[in-house]
Amino acid sequence: MTANHLVAESVWKTIASTHSVIEERLSILHFLFGKNFEKATRIAYQRGIKKISGEPTGRSILQIVGESRRKEEYFCFAENNCACYSFFYDICKHRLAARFAGSLGACIEVKVSDEQLSIIAFRTLDLGNEIITPFLRKLESSLNVFSCNL
Repeated sequence: MTANHLVAESVWKTIASTHSVIEERLSILHFLFGKNFEKATRIAYQRGIKKISGEPTGRSILQIVGESRRKEEYFCFAENNCACYSFFYDICKHRLAARFAGSLGACIEVKVSDEQLSIIAFRTLDLGNEIITPFLRKLESSLNVFSCNL
């Protein structure tokens, strides 16, 4: 673990323990993550993060609205990856926004069945895949799920 990673983890834990943030902690995170942290805070303050939890297992994924607040939405799985393009080459603002909002307790909580969560997760992986799409249609029809729009 790098020194920057340790510092960031310490700040995230402090924010999570108090569910509040002071200017000093914002400055540290801004120093570590730069312009992407600024963008992430905008997303978080606009309440653009939904934590979608399946019941009864409690498994969850995060749905993050793009910074432009248009129709673009990105999914993050367990704080470790994101479906956006920049995840592969830069610090992902969606992951930062999810971490920031999660630390503040500011995520919108959405409860769905585990089956619905599976459909949502598969849809995030389905990029015109000829195998997943028929599987989703069959799963949705067997569950009588017409829409998982959250």
